[in-house]
Amino acid sequence: MASNPVSTPGSAWRASGAADRAGRDALIAGLRTIVGRRHVLTSAPATRRYRNGYRSGSGAVIAVIRPGSLVELWKVVQACVKADRTIILQAANTGLTGGSTPDGDEYPGGVVLISTLRISAIHLLRGGAQVVCLPGTTLHALEKRLRPLGREPHSVIGSSCFGASVVGGVCNNSGGSLIQRGPAFTQLALFAAVDPDGELRLVNHLGIALGDEPEAMLDRLERGDFTDADVDGAPARRAHDESYADHVRDVDSGRPARFNADERCLFEASGSAGKVIVFAVRLDSFEKDEATTTFYVGTNDPRRLDTIRRTVLSEFPVLPTSAEYIHRAAFDMADRYGRDTFFAIERLGTDRLPALFAAKARIDGWAARAQILGPDVSERMLQRAGRLLPDPLPAWMREYRDRFEHHLILKLSSTIAEQTRELLARVFDTGGGAFHECSARDASKAFLHRFVIAGAAVRYRAVHRREVEDIVALDVALPRSARDWDDFLPADDEGHVLHALCYGHFFCHVFHQDYVLRKGADTAAFKRRMCAWLDARGAEYPAEHNVGHQYVAKPALARFYRALDPRNQLNPGIGGTARSRSWIDEPARGPAAAAEPLSTQGIA
Repeated sequence: MASNPVSTPGSAWRASGAADRAGRDALIAGLRTIVGRRHVLTSAPATRRYRNGYRSGSGAVIAVIRPGSLVELWKVVQACVKADRTIILQAANTGLTGGSTPDGDEYPGGVVLISTLRISAIHLLRGGAQVVCLPGTTLHALEKRLRPLGREPHSVIGSSCFGASVVGGVCNNSGGSLIQRGPAFTQLALFAAVDPDGELRLVNHLGIALGDEPEAMLDRLERGDFTDADVDGAPARRAHDESYADHVRDVDSGRPARFNADERCLFEASGSAGKVIVFAVRLDSFEKDEATTTFYVGTNDPRRLDTIRRTVLSEFPVLPTSAEYIHRAAFDMADRYGRDTFFAIERLGTDRLPALFAAKARIDGWAARAQILGPDVSERMLQRAGRLLPDPLPAWMREYRDRFEHHLILKLSSTIAEQTRELLARVFDTGGGAFHECSARDASKAFLHRFVIAGAAVRYRAVHRREVEDIVALDVALPRSARDWDDFLPADDEGHVLHALCYGHFFCHVFHQDYVLRKGADTAAFKRRMCAWLDARGAEYPAEHNVGHQYVAKPALARFYRALDPRNQLNPGIGGTARSRSWIDEPARGPAAAAEPLSTQGIA
C-alpha cells in the first residue's frame, strides 16, 4: 500500500479527495521509477529540511524529489508538468526570504519540491576564463576549482560558506561584496520553460552546440561531451554584468546601483527566481588579484566616509575590490553572538562549514521531532560554547570599536594603495577619524567579523525569545547620490526596536538593515512603515536577495515572471504574485500588460 505522500499534518491533502489521492500516488510511483525510491521523500521528518526555509517560510509538499542527473531532472519536471502539479526548484536552501520553499499549503495541484544538489559538475571553458555550472554546483566548489588557476568566481565569501549554489545566485540576483563585478548575471543559460498550453520546452542559450533532442543534449552537457569547436568563443551575449564598474561610478545618480527588480539584469535565467528550470549557466571567472592592501577606517562623522566613497568612485583609475561598512551596534552583535561562527571559519576553514551547518539542521530536526529542549536548540548550544572561546579580535580593532561609531573595511589593488593612503590622510588630517593599514592576518579577521553579523542577529533572537518579537531584515539599495545613508531608523519607531543593525557594501550603497523588535511589537506594521519611509527616500529593496515571500515584486519584476512562466506552474506566488494557473486571479497591483519576449530583456 502506498504511503501517504503528505509532508505536513492538516495540509490540503485531506481536502483533495480520493480521486486526487490516486493521481498523486501514481505520480509518486512514476517519480520513484525515474530517480529511485530513496530519492523520493514523502514523510514529514524526511522533507522537513527542504520545505522549511533557512530563515523563513514553510509549507506542505506532496514530495521532495532528488534527481541525480540532468536527464532525471528533465524527466521529473516533465512528469510534474503533465500531472499539473506546482513545481518549486531548490538547491542549497540558504535563501533569506523563503524563495525556494513553499509558503503555506495552498498551491494548485500541491507542491512537488525538486532538490538539485545531487547534480553538481563544473566544465571549464577557455582555460577557466569561463565556466559552465550545473544546478547543484556550489560557490564553494567553484572557488576551489578555480583557485589553482589563479581565478575566482563572482562571490568568494559570504553565502559561499553556507553552501549556496552558483545557479541559485544567478536566479536570485545575488549581489556579493566585490565592487567591480556587480550582481550575479549571465545571458548564457540552458533552461526549460512551461508554455501556456502546458508543454515543456528546452531552450539552449549556452552558446554550446549540443544537438536538438533534449535528453541527448542534457546528457552530453553533463558529461562534458563537447569540443572547442562546439563552443561559441565570442558570444554576443554576456556572462557577467560588464558595465557595472562604470555604472557604480555615477555617484550623482538618483537611482540605486543594483537591486532585485532592476530591468538591466533581468534576462531569462538571471533573476528568474524559479520561474524557469535552469539546467546550466555559463559565467565569466575573474583573475585573482594577489597584491592587495586593506585599510580599516573608523570615524564618528559619516560625512567623511561619504567623501572617501565619492572621491574613489569618481576619481580613482581602478575601483577597490570591496568596501564593507559596519556600524558599532552591528560590530557588537557579531562580537557577542557570532564568535563561534568566526572560530569555525578561522580554525576549521570554509571547506567544513557546509557540513557543520547540515549537522546543525539535523540536530534541530531531531529536537523538533522529539519535542524536547524547545526551539533553536542548536543555536543555544552554540552560544554557550562561544562564551568559552578566546577573544578573536586584535587589540587595535577593540580600540577602534570604543573610539568610533562607523567602520569601513577597504580592500584594493596595491596599484592604488598609495593614492588611497594619501586620500585617507587628507580626510582625517584634522582628526575626526583614523585608519589602520592591515596585515594579512588583520584583514582576514576584520572581514570575518563583518561576515558573521547576519547570523549573529538570528542567534540573538534564538537566545532571547522572551524579549524579542522577531527580526525585520531589510536588504536596501539607496540612490547612488544619497548623502543620508546613515539614517537607519525613523525617530518614531525607536521605541519598538531593541537593536538596529546596519552593515553592507558601502561603495554600492547596498545596506543590510536588521531590526530586532521588542516583544509585543507589531512586526508587519513596523515593516510597512519602514518600507514607506524607504520609498520616500528613493530606495529599492530587496537589493541583492530574491523577493521570496518577504517582499512584493515590483511591476517590472512581476512582468518578467509572467513572461517566463505564462502558465504560472513554477514557484507561483513568488513576490506576492498570483498562485493560480495562467495568472487568472492576478492581484490588482500586479502587471496587466504582456511582457517583452524573453531574449529581449536585460542588459543591451
